[in-house]
Amino acid sequence: MPDVPPSAAVPTTPPDSPALPRAALPEAVAPTGQSSVVYLPHQWFAACESKALRRHPKPVTLQGVRLVLFRGADGAPAALLDRCPHRNVPLSRGSVVGGELECAYHGWRFESGGACTRVPGLCRDSGERGAASRRAPAFATRELDGFVWVYSTPDATPTTEPYRLPKLDAPGYTTVRRSVDFPGTLVATVENALDVPHTAFLHRGLFRGAGEPNRIDVRVTRTATSVEAEYIGEPRPEGLVGRMLSPSGGLVQHWDRFILPCVAQVEYRLGDENHFLVTSIMTPVDGHLTRAFAVLSFNLRVPGWLIQPFLAPIAMRIFKQDAEILGLQSEAGAFWGGERYVSTEIDILGAQIQRLLKRAADGRLGPDDKPWVKELVLEA
Repeated sequence: MPDVPPSAAVPTTPPDSPALPRAALPEAVAPTGQSSVVYLPHQWFAACESKALRRHPKPVTLQGVRLVLFRGADGAPAALLDRCPHRNVPLSRGSVVGGELECAYHGWRFESGGACTRVPGLCRDSGERGAASRRAPAFATRELDGFVWVYSTPDATPTTEPYRLPKLDAPGYTTVRRSVDFPGTLVATVENALDVPHTAFLHRGLFRGAGEPNRIDVRVTRTATSVEAEYIGEPRPEGLVGRMLSPSGGLVQHWDRFILPCVAQVEYRLGDENHFLVTSIMTPVDGHLTRAFAVLSFNLRVPGWLIQPFLAPIAMRIFKQDAEILGLQSEAGAFWGGERYVSTEIDILGAQIQRLLKRAADGRLGPDDKPWVKELVLEA
């Protein structure tokens, strides 16, 4: 969803009347100007699935910055700013020639590190081959676990490595991959993925909300780079997904996790036989659009090939419901001139997620961020 200019974010007035000054609006409807949009430098994000990057350049947008991905001569992915330094034409409109990216306008070529290697028609280079003014800013890349990851700061040496997905090759596990676009900020989308209370209403019958609520103990643990909620004594969730996880009922082990900068993970275990793990890699396309690469890995008592045709459509239906509600939330924030939230302690992870992302955006993560544990009770 495109950003709404501030002038359009104030509640509308009749066309023939002047806009009310901000100070004249009642406090309850006055724009707050608050936003959970963050920009995260020096972090790894999944730009696309590996299978989506083949012979041709691929344009992607990361945190509002346009990039172009291509495969170099060795087949490894590379990422450059999607702008030719010569005349500003998108490099993604060009082609890959001999493992280098050739601009469609004048044929300038760039290698994986961004250096210009060829300027057609230039007979004499005066020793300026690879001059800094001709460079295209380059972003570090990694290809891991079926994704092309991009480091968010150009021309920087990464200080960390991308998150590694668990259980991909574990014996007995079946893995399903899906990608979904959510019209919401990274903060809102991650919170939605890990928010238990909304499932009884938005996903009623699919996940929770089919029976009486249960009192559940919750232990929240935060570190410098993650936050986890462990739900203790939780009965099997009612609804279609719960019955698929455990037809005979029982108590489940349930964890929700956020791992900086972009991983939302939901894990369920029932005994030693049933294990369900959803790892969503959240990529902020721009301030108000987040692309989720969801990886579902499960090991159940029934064969994976038998359950997969039923599980994937249910998961996509849940994602569609979440996308619709996040779109409404974003539209409301734009109309009212900012976010206005009231939270309680059962909004378990939202504030912690926002705190971690804000500290990462400000470069304030470090040993001063001590581990922290909190215990509470909720009904779900």
